[in-house]
Amino acid sequence: MAHSLVGTERLLATPACAAVADDDEAALVRAAQERPEAFAALYERHVDAIYRYLQVRAGTDEAADLTQQVFLKAFAALPKYKARGLPFSAWLFRIARNLAADRHRSRFRTPEELLPGVAQPGSAANPEETALRTEMYERLRSLLVELDLEKRELLALRFAAGLSSRQIAGVTGRSEAAVKKQLTRILRTLKEKYG
Repeated sequence: MAHSLVGTERLLATPACAAVADDDEAALVRAAQERPEAFAALYERHVDAIYRYLQVRAGTDEAADLTQQVFLKAFAALPKYKARGLPFSAWLFRIARNLAADRHRSRFRTPEELLPGVAQPGSAANPEETALRTEMYERLRSLLVELDLEKRELLALRFAAGLSSRQIAGVTGRSEAAVKKQLTRILRTLKEKYG
């Protein structure tokens, strides 16, 4: 089952599928610019990823409020929006990034929010497994806290928000190659330190 999912992800990552997704999104943006009620489709498409990203940047307590602000700002600015070669999602994430930065310039959320797929230490079936998970989790947490804000943000955009390197490049204003290189270095460093 997982093997077929990987194949599907590869298929969806092809340039042809990306172009269809971009065309579809461009059509949704044009529709929302013409009819404000059509903005709901853009909201539904991006709200979860924006929320996950803001959980990392601002915390669970503030993520919902900031997510609402992102979409209010986007809705208000939509008539003036122009793609400029970047997907609509990159524009939304820039709004989210700026709002989070305004609210918390140096604050970073806990690794459990950065890596939502990591099992919490207390979820193991027996005490020994719980102790091992707690130890591993604390080690990972300490390594993530040691990273500077820029590196933590790249990890948040990649793993919490689920953005591709191309999308992260659009959000951060870097080239896709630079984003890939930086993420590879960060993950390699974390792996070496964790090992």
